[in-house]
Amino acid sequence: MTSESFLPRIRQFPKLMWILLIGSFFTRGSYYMVWPFLVVILYDKFALPAYEVGGILSIAAVISVGVSFIGSTLSDRLGRNKLIYGCGILYIISFALLAQAQTITAYVLVITLCSIATALWRPLVSALIGDILDEPKDRELAMQLLYFMVNVGCAVGPMAGVWLGLTGEQSSFNITAFTFAMLLLALFWGFRQQKSLELKAKVKANTEDVNPAVVNIETGIETETNHTVANQSSSNEKDDGSITSTLRVLFKDKMLQCLILANIICMFIYAQMDTSLIQYLNRADVPELVTLVSSLIFTNALVIICSQFVLLKMMIGLSIINRIQIGLLLLFISQIWLAANPLTFFWGWVGAIVFMSLGEAILFPTMNVHIDKIAPNHLRGAYFGAATFYELGYAIAPLVGGIVLDVLSGGWLFTITAVLTLVVIYLYRVLDSMPRPIIDDTKMAQS
Repeated sequence: MTSESFLPRIRQFPKLMWILLIGSFFTRGSYYMVWPFLVVILYDKFALPAYEVGGILSIAAVISVGVSFIGSTLSDRLGRNKLIYGCGILYIISFALLAQAQTITAYVLVITLCSIATALWRPLVSALIGDILDEPKDRELAMQLLYFMVNVGCAVGPMAGVWLGLTGEQSSFNITAFTFAMLLLALFWGFRQQKSLELKAKVKANTEDVNPAVVNIETGIETETNHTVANQSSSNEKDDGSITSTLRVLFKDKMLQCLILANIICMFIYAQMDTSLIQYLNRADVPELVTLVSSLIFTNALVIICSQFVLLKMMIGLSIINRIQIGLLLLFISQIWLAANPLTFFWGWVGAIVFMSLGEAILFPTMNVHIDKIAPNHLRGAYFGAATFYELGYAIAPLVGGIVLDVLSGGWLFTITAVLTLVVIYLYRVLDSMPRPIIDDTKMAQS
């Protein structure tokens, strides 16, 4: 994929793909306008210690991972659109309730609902991209664009919150609820348009007497006119379409399991910026905390926006594994920097986040592309659902980070995450040697 091929491919994206991209910008922007300051609200309102704040966020995240896996797996059977509608409604309800919560118990319950919605939304959208776009290059570009739009929203959201005076204001959670309501309306129209395109493609295929694979956008299942299940020509795994057979494939895929472990650790490291770093700075009475936190979030998103496609072009000739190793090296440098940076050195924090963000610009979209390449078409939802176990890293990060902050210090926390980065680098080195079940030789080939 060259830079010259980006625009023609983008122009051919169907309307539903554009709704996902633009909707991701607005929903992520409103989300990050308020969510990063939740730990500040909890601390100011209830004076909770670091480990209790971390525990609340961790419990919510652990629960959400299990629900997300089940929901994403069911989307292969029940339909991607039904699960997305349900997830969007859960977003609206949870953020509307978060704007009204007054007790710790209410916060715990509503934060759990928010976490479930967030964890479920990501794999559903990623799997939906695979349903919409047939070409692997188109899917890779779409996932890069999706991540780009999310980070544009992340860049605009926190700064808009500061400018509008919404940071730390509980009522501002209503804004996120409203944006998701608008997105659901747009998706309802987009699904209808996509269904119309599929019907036209099916009529054309029947007219030309061709037997192509067609992914039904409502069921998420790939079918053929003469075959009951796609991509099963060379298989030593019987797939009867049940949850049990899906789980059997996932348990036998040792490469997927090693990949999940590596990315759980990777997410644990990145999650420290969203929770533990903010708590560390807050408890250290760093001057102009809100400005610093907003600047770090803005820097994170801005670096990704400016560098993502430049880095994609630079690394176009490298394998996915090599790209990830480079991203992990940048992550390692950032953790060492965070561990050594003086508390009052504003631009030092910003510099560390620049390196962290460069690594993120490589790692995060590439992780989704990696899953898309190794996943069988008819199990796309299940594989992206299994990938949500990455979120366990986010789940345990607030709790473990809070404990380390209470017992040791921020310097020790980021020294530990630097060592963990080296562990992830090792896991990716041995990834290709992991055994896999044979389901589809073409789809499951390594890149």
